[in-house]
Amino acid sequence: MGSSPLGKPNPTFRNAPRKRVRLLYERRVSLFSLFVALPGLLVSGVFTWMQAWSLESKVALTFAELFVWWLLAMALQEQTTRPLQTLANVIAALREEDYSFRARGAATDDALGELSLEVNALADLLADQRIRAIEATALLRRVVEEIEVPLFTFDPDQVLRLVNSAGERLLQKPAVRLLGRTAKEIGLDKCLSVESGTLVPLRFHDPNARWLVRRSSFRQKGVPHTLVVLSDVSRALREEERGAWQRLIRVLGHELNNSLTPIKSIAGTLNAQVAETVTDANARQDFQRGLTIIGARADSLNRFLQAYRQLAQMPPPVCRKTALAPIVERVAGLETRLRVQVAPGPDVQLMIDPDQFEQMLINLARNAVEAALEPRHSENGSQEATNAPSSWGDPQVVLHWDLTEKELVLTVDDNGPGFLNPSNAFVPFYTTKPAGSGIGLVLCRQIAEAHGGSIELLNQRDKRGCRARVMLPRSQAGL
Repeated sequence: MGSSPLGKPNPTFRNAPRKRVRLLYERRVSLFSLFVALPGLLVSGVFTWMQAWSLESKVALTFAELFVWWLLAMALQEQTTRPLQTLANVIAALREEDYSFRARGAATDDALGELSLEVNALADLLADQRIRAIEATALLRRVVEEIEVPLFTFDPDQVLRLVNSAGERLLQKPAVRLLGRTAKEIGLDKCLSVESGTLVPLRFHDPNARWLVRRSSFRQKGVPHTLVVLSDVSRALREEERGAWQRLIRVLGHELNNSLTPIKSIAGTLNAQVAETVTDANARQDFQRGLTIIGARADSLNRFLQAYRQLAQMPPPVCRKTALAPIVERVAGLETRLRVQVAPGPDVQLMIDPDQFEQMLINLARNAVEAALEPRHSENGSQEATNAPSSWGDPQVVLHWDLTEKELVLTVDDNGPGFLNPSNAFVPFYTTKPAGSGIGLVLCRQIAEAHGGSIELLNQRDKRGCRARVMLPRSQAGL
């Protein structure tokens, strides 16, 4: 052993340092306590054996001295090691985040007592910091849950690790079904690929909504994470567009009115003079037809301009406390083409402008009735008569309202054909009706947003038809 294959001594093994064997702390204390008393025992033994006593007496006295020596050494070891073991247990409990243990014998008049005091002070400090951290975490979670802005946290693999209640409402799924899924699976992969501060369309429940993406990074347990905060800027953009419309309409309206009024007046005057001055019947008929067309187009252009003015110059709402049920009943009674059903909801009073709110419901109910009364097509493609029973059922419109945790929801349901392209529903002057102006739904949304709420149109999933849903915050209901 310790030699090379050629039989020569291996310098590596010869020069390798030997591991130093160290006695345990308790053994060292026992040995030192024995060594401290050893000189006295030697002197006492020599003195005992020099006396003229019997051998039995000398042996008994020697054993008695050795036994007392051993007892005192064990007592010294106990007094030295037991407090240190207690302090070790307290520190181990602190490492395990258990702050209920404290060291005994804490005093300022000895070194061990001062150590116990410091350990107890450290335990109190860590316990206080732990309580503050728990309270801060609880406050942060409460703020995250109550904030009305969708918030998401993703790990380096783009797996969702945190979502608040606003994010659940945006994705229309509970957190238990979202956590652990990737951004691509839940439809938020665009938010992680674009630059922070970019506008992105997220077509979850409102196809026209545009969201501002704010993204930042942070670390949790040393692992980098990405925080994504979404802000719905659709309303702000619509306000900017509305302001631009108002400025444009003021200029165009003034110029068009100055032109349309004399055009119509001159056309009427010329039409009256043609009948008296033009003797040729064919020529007179051509002149009158042309002048009639000029007057009709001037009237049509004037109506178009008035519709623009109605959209751009709606006054701000004058809110007062108003019961909701009478307004809904009155709106349902105004419709004569089809009986509008009212499904009673909770008795609530709203802080609204009753005139504007009633006009919004009238527009929604009228649209629903017209959709329900549209000619229907049977399964073989033939058109069925309006108001006649069909495979779709009888035409039906239902008004209903209900209170949720955070808002009042008023719905107008119909069983018409639904929207082919819901994204164009709120585009100004877009209409599929032959005599429609395309401003009814825009006015409805403007009225809803002026009251702090929102409105959305969507095709019903479980049956044919469309649903218009008006949502107002509970503060508008005085709740």
